[in-house]
Amino acid sequence: MGRTYFVEEGIGQYLSELSMAVKPYVTGLLIGQCSPQRDYVIRAVRTPPKDQHKEQNIPPKLASLDEEWITTHASQVSRMLPGGLLVLGVFMIVTPELSKDGQNALRKLIFSVEKSLTKRRLWKPAEEEVSDRAALQICSATKKVVCRTYDVQDPKSSAKPADWKYQSALSASWLALGCTVNVNIHIPLLATSPNHDLEKNTKNGLNRWSKQIEDSVFLINGQVKDDDAELLEGQKKSRGNTQTSTQFSDVKVLTQLCQGSSPRSTATVQVCSGSINLRGAVKCRAYIHNNKPRVKEAIQALKRDIINTLSDRCEILFEDLILNEGPQKKSLEREYHVLPQRLFVPVAGSRVMLSDYKFGDEAAAEIQERFVEMLDQAVPAEDIHIAEGVST
Repeated sequence: MGRTYFVEEGIGQYLSELSMAVKPYVTGLLIGQCSPQRDYVIRAVRTPPKDQHKEQNIPPKLASLDEEWITTHASQVSRMLPGGLLVLGVFMIVTPELSKDGQNALRKLIFSVEKSLTKRRLWKPAEEEVSDRAALQICSATKKVVCRTYDVQDPKSSAKPADWKYQSALSASWLALGCTVNVNIHIPLLATSPNHDLEKNTKNGLNRWSKQIEDSVFLINGQVKDDDAELLEGQKKSRGNTQTSTQFSDVKVLTQLCQGSSPRSTATVQVCSGSINLRGAVKCRAYIHNNKPRVKEAIQALKRDIINTLSDRCEILFEDLILNEGPQKKSLEREYHVLPQRLFVPVAGSRVMLSDYKFGDEAAAEIQERFVEMLDQAVPAEDIHIAEGVST
């Protein structure tokens, strides 16, 4: 039996509007959450046009798909997703003439997107984790919907049929978890290193730190809960309009001091010529669908958000440095850089919030422009919630 995708009703209207465009094809991403029993899709986002002039003259062949542009878009969008949400698959709206080639093109895109996203991750998926990704094809003329899945862990995976079911108020049925994590990471720069590759050294340091987060103890509303317990066990379910009463769990993260597998450990002396220090408090958030969620799933979603948010900020900072300062030069002087602040923006008709990052000098208009480009979502300035202050 294939997987079932429960899809926010508004996505049907969005895809229908995209299919009205007079174009040979339109591609985009599906955003939501996997669970062992079923998958939930809360957003569909079209691939932004690379060039307005070229957009109007798309060659009528799927062979001309810009795979790199689509995977880059997926990487950018994944930065904007809080814990628990991920790129679940790819959709394509095609004319009848191109429909026979649609599934092959979708299969190729799904594996390319997953490869791009996996390369950036500092965490590994759990063994029991769902590895199926959706390939949704819609005919622009007949509106026929065909949904199939591919197992991205198996390069030889063949298509499996899947159900695509629209459901109203799906975006309202989510539980939120949040925490503040104090970061103090010291990354030595070895004197034997031929050059100071700050990005590579930072990633190595974050890799070690991510293992600390994986091994941390998480208190949910002040309690340590059994992994297999239901997240809402012992809590009264909120009634009435769930859109205005989303349940929120406050989480505390206790990092273990001893990282060794045994009480005894061996100290290593290394000659260093410098170091990188990452300090500050980061706001983290995860969402999980309220269909009998387990504690293990909720904590895993939050752990990944903690790891992702710091890794993403460092990536954004290095991209900004390269853009504004050119290639990094070896410097003996002490340098200070402020990582971008995190902000949250609600999904329309939902209390689920998407994420983004801003530098201190960025205006609200730039953030709004980014949401339109990346997520095809207009955001009023008052809906931009800055989660963190800048420490001085």
